[in-house]
Amino acid sequence: MATKRGPGLVEPFAAFKLHSFLDCAGLARTVSKYAASAVIFPQGGTATDVFYLQQGSVKLAVLSRTGKEAVVGILGPGDFFGEGCLAGQPRRMATALALVASTVLVIEKLQMIEMLHTQPALAKRFLSHMLARNIRIEEDLVDQLFNSSEKRLARALLLLARYGEDEQPLLRMPRLSQETLAEMVGTTRSRVNFFMNKFRDMGFIEYNGDIKVNSSLLTVILHD
Repeated sequence: MATKRGPGLVEPFAAFKLHSFLDCAGLARTVSKYAASAVIFPQGGTATDVFYLQQGSVKLAVLSRTGKEAVVGILGPGDFFGEGCLAGQPRRMATALALVASTVLVIEKLQMIEMLHTQPALAKRFLSHMLARNIRIEEDLVDQLFNSSEKRLARALLLLARYGEDEQPLLRMPRLSQETLAEMVGTTRSRVNFFMNKFRDMGFIEYNGDIKVNSSLLTVILHD
């Protein structure tokens, strides 16, 4: 199971070689490539496939009827998404957008169900993925209810940099705009800009277009 590496941070699982299972089982394998900003599936679209991100970064966002967007997830290599169809979800609840050039394995719903029944290793990896995502959703809710926007931003940056997966002093994260970070954290762009500059001045991040996160940023979350 995943281990905690700090409040609200779950150590990522190693990427699962799903394509090798598809090859061994003789099932059809569809690999799709998406350019940056390409829509992988739209909110409200028919939910017929499960997706596995091999390379790149994907944003999951929900748009309200009034036009307000909320970012509900940023995914990296080794993540599944679109799995709601396995539970009978007829329509996509969010839009999946490639943040950078990305490579995705697309598995039809019935094929995925068959694989989960016949490949125990895949079923175990997928169950771990679902449990980790459920924990993350609960932690996100607690984060929104009880933590300041500064702590929420610090946690978001550490999660995006996959803190705990790589023990390097500086962890790279996907290139994101301050607007996207604000949507993730639930605050304004000006507040994000203020805290990003503060984190940089304190040596917690390197921020000059690209963002590199220092593990010392964890002290912002731990500090009362």
